[in-house]
Amino acid sequence: MDYAFEQKWREVTSQLAENFGPDLDLDAILFLIGVQELGQGFRKFTKDEKLHVLHIAVCRLLEPYGHYEFTGMDDDGWPHYRKKENLPNLDAKEQELLMKRAIVEYFDYSST
Repeated sequence: MDYAFEQKWREVTSQLAENFGPDLDLDAILFLIGVQELGQGFRKFTKDEKLHVLHIAVCRLLEPYGHYEFTGMDDDGWPHYRKKENLPNLDAKEQELLMKRAIVEYFDYSST
């Protein structure tokens, strides 16, 4: 077990809980990141828009790993990414760990 990572993950989730409540799961954190990256503030989203917001978060989080590349904003202000390389085959637990590590890195980067 990577205790340094686990400590950072707890710090990130604790900080988010202070601002958004204690019941944030991984999808909720991804949604918050997507809303942040969209840059339009919090508002009501349609079901399709919510999926796009989650996609924005995943692309942004995996961009430093070389899987996606930011290509620009569309006329409505939505960011777009191009897939650069396929993700490796990961089981659900490995996918969750990858996303958690990317979230920790995202917040480490955002705080500097």
